[in-house]
Amino acid sequence: MSCPGAGRGAARWLSIALLAALSLGAGRAAAQERPGGADGADVRQRTKEIADADAQQALGTPAALPTRVASLSLDKTIVQLTVGFRDVVDGEISKKLLSGLPTVITMRGYLFHESGGNPVALAAKSCRIVYDLWDEVFRIQLIQAGGQSSTVAVNVEGVLRNCAEARRLPLVERSLVRDGNRYFVAVLVEVNPMSAEMLDRIKRWVTRPPGSTAIGPSDSLFGSFVGLFVTRIGNADRRLAFRTQAFLPPAPPPSPPPPPQSPPSR
Repeated sequence: MSCPGAGRGAARWLSIALLAALSLGAGRAAAQERPGGADGADVRQRTKEIADADAQQALGTPAALPTRVASLSLDKTIVQLTVGFRDVVDGEISKKLLSGLPTVITMRGYLFHESGGNPVALAAKSCRIVYDLWDEVFRIQLIQAGGQSSTVAVNVEGVLRNCAEARRLPLVERSLVRDGNRYFVAVLVEVNPMSAEMLDRIKRWVTRPPGSTAIGPSDSLFGSFVGLFVTRIGNADRRLAFRTQAFLPPAPPPSPPPPPQSPPSR
């Protein structure tokens, strides 16, 4: 004869066992979904690889970069570029600027024919910023066309004005661009980028004589120009790539009218 209490006890233990099995299965599923779970790192890595591949496919050529409005001007014989890239300094970079450790911001602008092909010219600038914790100012070493200079900024706004904008930056000799042809500039901005060797190459490039920005077949010091925009993802603390709108070479100013001739004397 069976005991009713024993049957109820067995049923209770069976229910507990089922609940434990369900909890264990749910815990494993949650561990896989959580970033810190056993498989979370693999999932994040695969997601990053897919995103990087999509980015490389989307930005397969400099012409496919997102467009940013820039202005072009002509100073005598040199075409100059003005464009801003302040968004390269986000909250995290602002904290690094205030840390007292050196921060380097480099900008390179490659001039391309709108129809494609290799770049025609390269304009670049480099900024090294150190926050002086004692004097509470930013000490800036700026390298761009014309040589090297030093300045001081009292706040991050001053750093952005000096290092996150290109203002009338010499781009190319006007004689090297053809009337009626359209061009654009592909710009790469990096914070704490590359290696010391590459920074030295940029320094040597921008300290050339004014107007010596043309890129020739032997100027391979920057590697694959197209590949610069889609490779080495994550090599810098922050990276920004964009292109300007297509533009025609700025026209030289009209020649001044000849001086009036004096009437013949009688």
